[in-house]
Amino acid sequence: MLWLKAFHVIFVVTWFAGLFYLPRLFVYHAEADEAVVRERLKIMQRRLLMITHVGGALALGFGLLTLGSFAHASLGYLQQGWLHAKLALVVLLIVYHAMLVKLVREFAQDRIRHSSRWLRVFNEVPALLLVAIVLLVVVKPF
Repeated sequence: MLWLKAFHVIFVVTWFAGLFYLPRLFVYHAEADEAVVRERLKIMQRRLLMITHVGGALALGFGLLTLGSFAHASLGYLQQGWLHAKLALVVLLIVYHAMLVKLVREFAQDRIRHSSRWLRVFNEVPALLLVAIVLLVVVKPF
């Protein structure tokens, strides 16, 4: 059980690296004036998105295995309120990840719809979700 939990945490860190850095690349891209810089940023965005996909998929996979393991060990595990809240926030992370996919496509096609200011605010979303998830998991307030 602890091995599953450890790998879950490792891949959550990998996933969040992409969730944190991709929007920062979008800011740089939106502010870039030179075509060569924008092209380089497109490559970086595409490659980082792939790493983010891998981290996210493995984080979710090991998370589900960990959840199943804990649920098997304790019948009441799945009834805990903090777990429901955490899983709801994970769903929001998945939605955020999907938004990153859409933005990478838009930037690749030079269809930048958002300002660098909007992208800077958007960049803060995973940090807020991470704080909330860690507090729920560690403190288990309900």
